[in-house]
Amino acid sequence: MSREQRGPNEKLGAVLALAGISNAGLARRVNDLGAQRGLTLRYDKTSVARWVSKGMVPQGAAPHLIAAAIAQKLGRPVPLHEIGLADADPAPEVGLAFPRDVGQAVKSATELYRLDLAGRRAGSGGIWQSLAGSFAVSAYATPASRWLITPADSSVAREPGQAEGSGAPIKVGHSDVQKLREAAEDARRWDSKYGGGDWRSSMVPECLRVEAAPLLLGSYSDEVGRALFGATAELTRLAGWMAFDTGQQEAAQRYYIQALRLARAAADVPLGGYVLASMSLQATYRGFGDEGVDLAQAALERNRGLATARTMSFFRLVEARAHARAGDAQAAGAALKAAESWLERARPGDADPSWLGFYTYDRFAADAAECYRDLKAPRQVRRFTEQALSKPTEEFVRSHGLRLVVSAVAELESGNLDAACEQGVRAVEVAGRISSARTTEYVKDLLHRLEPYGDEPRVAELRERARPLLMAPA
Repeated sequence: MSREQRGPNEKLGAVLALAGISNAGLARRVNDLGAQRGLTLRYDKTSVARWVSKGMVPQGAAPHLIAAAIAQKLGRPVPLHEIGLADADPAPEVGLAFPRDVGQAVKSATELYRLDLAGRRAGSGGIWQSLAGSFAVSAYATPASRWLITPADSSVAREPGQAEGSGAPIKVGHSDVQKLREAAEDARRWDSKYGGGDWRSSMVPECLRVEAAPLLLGSYSDEVGRALFGATAELTRLAGWMAFDTGQQEAAQRYYIQALRLARAAADVPLGGYVLASMSLQATYRGFGDEGVDLAQAALERNRGLATARTMSFFRLVEARAHARAGDAQAAGAALKAAESWLERARPGDADPSWLGFYTYDRFAADAAECYRDLKAPRQVRRFTEQALSKPTEEFVRSHGLRLVVSAVAELESGNLDAACEQGVRAVEVAGRISSARTTEYVKDLLHRLEPYGDEPRVAELRERARPLLMAPA
């Protein structure tokens, strides 16, 4: 469905020419982006011609998919007003700003929390489906540079006021902050065990909207405010991580940017580094290795002399992941060596942050295996994967599933088809117990690598076992 504007949409035509996208090419890109979100779209070159020459405005998610398709080609965000579609059903550009002013930062974060998240939880539409495919790694440039220049605000005290619409003043105390920290700790456990799409994990955005937002809009001293911003930053990063795990990259990006801004208000430089590391992992996962390196190195640079040895080890490990994805074996090896060295310096009495509780030598080994997978070094993958799988993982079920897939790929590349299928079966069993689009993508990648052996009974059996997982709704 479309509605008509007045005259041709010259802005859209000009941007298409700038991007070098034909009418047929844009239609194909929009249809593909829609398919990634479960939408069946049948636009063609004639549809695009109507948008440009007659000013027709497609309805629903289409305007945002058009912007996303052009953004992918240009390598930068493309707002609707730039392509003459600002009058389409609005999907506010909230969550992408990194305000210099603390008051504006609160406004930016709370606006994000109030968005309609129904589409993310139930696949029924909503803001995230409208923003399908709108992830742009360039959106991280300004937040990272501003955080590097000024990683802490001078004061965050907020004068007595009222939460919007509540009619009652909110005076925030340490007990309020503690509740948010406990919520974050619970969410971390559920996420590791059941995946980012588990219904208990999806309560994090609700907690941000119902609990955190009114507190941010309340009144607090500088001391309480720092703690409040830190706890909310942790929850916001978790919301981003869960969105990332369920394949909602556009939502994850907005949560990460706001988490970094809140960490700056908290004057918590290690936490800011952790958010940057999360951004780096997302960029790397999306295929932007060079940008992933920049984000990881930004985390490292500001934390020299501040973060614990274990924290620095994790940042170097994330850097190694990005170097490996970028194909730089030498830099990846150096970063891995540094990560292991930092980890060896860690001691039980160190003041490690609570959010780093997942990081042990097992996790180091698992990520090292993925580095060597990207560098096509199966012997090294096998060595580190054996270490990563050496201990029970009742608490980190999703990580165990990912490690099994990486192990299967290493066995396959070493010529051990039986072992690859055996590990693949175990990975499918784990993936079926959790809700993680990322784990499913890993399984799909393994099956793709096994296609040359499709006639083998073992491969056919694995594919059959994986069928329910692959047919499940995203």
